[in-house]
Amino acid sequence: MKLQPKKLIVIAVAGLAGGATWIAVDLRKPVSADLRQFDPEEVARLDTQMWRSYYDKQRLKLFRELALLLRQQYHLPLLRSYVVGLHAAKAAFVFKDGNSRSDYERALPDLFDYYGALRKVSTTPFDVDRAARLELEWWIVHRERKSRPTGDLDRALADLAAEFYQLPAVRFSDHARYRAEAMVIRDDLAETTGVSEDPIYLKS
Repeated sequence: MKLQPKKLIVIAVAGLAGGATWIAVDLRKPVSADLRQFDPEEVARLDTQMWRSYYDKQRLKLFRELALLLRQQYHLPLLRSYVVGLHAAKAAFVFKDGNSRSDYERALPDLFDYYGALRKVSTTPFDVDRAARLELEWWIVHRERKSRPTGDLDRALADLAAEFYQLPAVRFSDHARYRAEAMVIRDDLAETTGVSEDPIYLKS
């Protein structure tokens, strides 16, 4: 049976209205999550993938991985995970392309939006402005690590975790040390033999 034009219009309008309602609900509905509860192995796996995408300059891949992390570990709805992930990915590549602190600070607006969105869902309150600035600070410390005192990167990482999870920085000393060590291993390989995922290479 052939539908009349008016009926087609009604169906199309209803479909658009339903889609718009779903988008609005997805982006705006209240979500509450304990950000201290996550799967450490899955976070480590995704973090490693995101490092790879960042250094390979695969912006779209990094964006998708960030959105997946936000859905799996922070329980953001589908569309919201992409919106928030876009802010984080954009900030990362604004920083990557920078050459000075003034360049790096251009990433702050997106970092404010990123942490602001996480604050809205977090059951543990934290200072959005401070978290965003601490995130940027450890990026800078990492980039300038060769001219920084030993332990600066560890402290910067621990300070961010302490603010985000609202626990004493000393609680994150092991986390910060191991994460910093992983970064240095990757950096040293990149500057010497090159980074490879070949199992034979990794055992050598």
